[in-house]
Amino acid sequence: MNKLAEASQIAHHLLDNIKKVIVGKERVIELSLVAMIAEGHLLIEDVPGLGKTTLAKAIALSSGCSFKRIQFVPDLLPSDITGVNIYNQKTGEFEFRPGPIMAEVVLADEINRAPSKTQAALLESMEEHQTTVDGITYELSRPFFIVATLNPVEYHGIFPLPEAQLDRFTIRVTLGYASFEQELAIIERQENENPIADVRAVTTPEEVIFLQKETKGIYVDPLVRQYIVHLTQATRQHQDVLLGASHRGSLALFRTAQALALIQGREFVVPDDVKVLSGGVLAHRLILTPEARARGLDGQKVITAIVDNLSVPGAHG
Repeated sequence: MNKLAEASQIAHHLLDNIKKVIVGKERVIELSLVAMIAEGHLLIEDVPGLGKTTLAKAIALSSGCSFKRIQFVPDLLPSDITGVNIYNQKTGEFEFRPGPIMAEVVLADEINRAPSKTQAALLESMEEHQTTVDGITYELSRPFFIVATLNPVEYHGIFPLPEAQLDRFTIRVTLGYASFEQELAIIERQENENPIADVRAVTTPEEVIFLQKETKGIYVDPLVRQYIVHLTQATRQHQDVLLGASHRGSLALFRTAQALALIQGREFVVPDDVKVLSGGVLAHRLILTPEARARGLDGQKVITAIVDNLSVPGAHG
């Protein structure tokens, strides 16, 4: 078995294991895994009670990674995330007590319920894979994957995420309500106990790192690269958009397209990979004009319109 086939098989083991816990959300599960393999971070935005926390736990448990959960609340301090130096009276020295950010998979639950100063404590770790406490920089473990959950703005007692922090999330997904049959299946699965209790690791952290390394070897044709840049630049020129996707958005679309191709066992990216990922990767990075929002437009609708109107590499007619 070659490395690509091995990597694809590992990815499918992860997908299948997570599906045992999350009912009927195959696309969301795949996008979540894409974010992890692309060495990015995941933002899950939805109303409470739809399985956001369960999805994050299932990813951590299935991958064999260490897992920490941070419940974001209004009085949460940055040091509650990064760790703190505590004076040891026996040794007469300060000792570093690492915070939950030191885990391999970190769930930032209800991230918009903490003030921006605390939210900002994640910025360095998300981008630089390191954290600084009292002037000392600590390297974070690898793999390192943040899954943040976000309650919609209609709920009270929240602090909107700054654009700079939203931009650092590689993919944003929404779970949405289950169908009638899916909700029945959820009740049946949890009749005796939550299936998350039975989740066992099907990979190791080292295998996740292997997936991340192999992803970077997936070939992206120059025409597909141009398609990615045309797409992101179109968001900056759209009449309903105040602030379009950043360069980080282009790179995220490039990396996630490689990851999706790897999961599907292909050595190369196709334009459909970019189209499938464009909404999840770019929509949350857009700031729309007030007039556009008043008309009911959102980032997802803008991206869909751009993709529909943009010519696809290799297409004829």
